[in-house]
Amino acid sequence: MALTVGFDLDMTLLDTRPGIKATYDVLSAETGVRIDSDLAVSRLGPPLLREIAEWFPTDRVEAVADRYRELYPVHAVPRTLVLPGALEALRAVRERGGRVAVITGKYEPNARLHLEQAALPVDVLVGDLWAETKGDALREHGASIYVGDHLGDIVGARAAGAVAVGVATGPYGAAELAEAGADVVLADLTGFPAWLAGHCG
Repeated sequence: MALTVGFDLDMTLLDTRPGIKATYDVLSAETGVRIDSDLAVSRLGPPLLREIAEWFPTDRVEAVADRYRELYPVHAVPRTLVLPGALEALRAVRERGGRVAVITGKYEPNARLHLEQAALPVDVLVGDLWAETKGDALREHGASIYVGDHLGDIVGARAAGAVAVGVATGPYGAAELAEAGADVVLADLTGFPAWLAGHCG
């Protein structure tokens, strides 16, 4: 079976914090509800609805999340940065004849905009997934490796029986990722091509 490697998006391939902060700030101004955007971007990973529910009553969460997603392409996508080593990591998979699958918790149309803006070459994109549900997509697409920055990404890799590669570019340090069960922990994606070469032999 051909090699397929899954990657998370936020804080694994892309630093989306500046744009997400800006989007929350606009949302706060529109709604008149205080949102601590610095706090929100410090805990990226879980589903959007969970974060919105921290600031809005239950009966408003769905509508506010929809508005956030509408604001996102204008305020978040242009401010996003490609993390060090991201392009090289994807190329390393491709150079081995492999496929790149981005499995993310982000709303899929906005995730696609990110990938297009950053010119990141991927073969599969699946959005709106978190933790164990990422495992479902990884299995469906035959991914044997999943790379992510969050403890939920390790859960997803484990659920799929994939090698869990943690990158310490998000909210968790190397020790926390290892303690949570990552098979491999890298400081960032610059070390991924060499690791992949050793892993594949």
